[in-house]
Amino acid sequence: MNSNETKLTRSWVLHPDIKSDPERRAAGPALEEAVALAAALPTLEVVGGTVVPLPKPQPDKLFGKGKIEELGELVHDEDIELLLVDGPLTPVQQRNLERALKVKILDRTGLILEIFSDRAATREGVLQVEMAALSYQRTRLVRAWTHLERQRGGLGFVGGPGETQIEADRRAIDDQLVRLRRQLERVVKTRALHRAARAKVPYPIVALVGYTNAGKSTLFNRLTGAEVMAKDMLFATLDPTMRAVKLENGLDVILSDTVGFISDLPTELVAAFRATLEEVLEAHVVVHVRDVASEETDAQAENVESILTSLGLPETTPRIEVWNKIDMLNTEERAARTMRAERLDEVVLLSAVTGEGMDDFLATVGDALDEGKEKTHVSLGFNEGRKRAWLFDQGVIEEERQTDTGFTFAVRWTRKQAGLFARL
Repeated sequence: MNSNETKLTRSWVLHPDIKSDPERRAAGPALEEAVALAAALPTLEVVGGTVVPLPKPQPDKLFGKGKIEELGELVHDEDIELLLVDGPLTPVQQRNLERALKVKILDRTGLILEIFSDRAATREGVLQVEMAALSYQRTRLVRAWTHLERQRGGLGFVGGPGETQIEADRRAIDDQLVRLRRQLERVVKTRALHRAARAKVPYPIVALVGYTNAGKSTLFNRLTGAEVMAKDMLFATLDPTMRAVKLENGLDVILSDTVGFISDLPTELVAAFRATLEEVLEAHVVVHVRDVASEETDAQAENVESILTSLGLPETTPRIEVWNKIDMLNTEERAARTMRAERLDEVVLLSAVTGEGMDDFLATVGDALDEGKEKTHVSLGFNEGRKRAWLFDQGVIEEERQTDTGFTFAVRWTRKQAGLFARL
């Protein structure tokens, strides 16, 4: 091995399939996602992964005695240095598992924190990661010693004499969190000034959102030519990347690429990264990029919509669903997706890799921004009441005039609405 190369940590992923969990996910896809999460950390060598059936979690070590013995053999035989548990571990469970297996243990929250820490690039991203890590660390102040009554002496300047070590650590973490929040407030104010400056520019904001690894950064790069990190791994984008661009249809917009969403995002991270997603709340159009080649695409989409709702995204903000990665579908799957998309409003099929479907996407963005609507005139006979009712339902009529044979309308509509009207 080259002396400049970093030694990778041999890791194994465990997905506890808890039978009693009412929100239990399909074990196969859940393990696959967990392995992909681990692979997103460049310091790890993911040797393998296992689904561990679990009737109910044990309060002291999560797993039962027999399973722990099996895991001990696995750790020894595969020379594992780190076990990644795809789920939450209590501090006591983590400590007891590390003692029993004699290996470092990291739960899902800890792993995601490590990934966020590795990806954070902007000042705001770094501060948010530090705050999330401290909040997580504060809940895990379980000392290796059992005599927790151990007292910290001192002159009484901080906490007073007799304060336990854990209390002192918590106090230090709380003080640090206060300092970080103040720094973050200043950074957020700076971003607010930047937003105010952008508001003076007559460019609408188009925010790309989606489940992690859905292809947002690849689409962003195709639209802007920007060299944004777009690797096939989870959390490839952590800090929002924004570019003012002229789209191929001549429309000037600001494109925003955001961090990928993920199911069961730890509460510490939801709070810490709220500011990162503020750009979405300011957007004129939200583009929800979906990986339709994934078996979990519908569940992932529900997760994204749930997070957008919790963020407080206004219902009036236009949304476009991009069904990405159609180049990875077989003929039958593609035909089924196409038929389904045609029945839904504001859905575009494309491949961000090959560029197929980009024209439709750009037209749909233009329509959503009210820039791509066309004015035309439509004449209907008295017997075409269904078409007349449809025009009123769509809200596209700007002027109506009765003639000897029926009605003439001045309409302003999107290309999609024109196509739907032609089929009536």
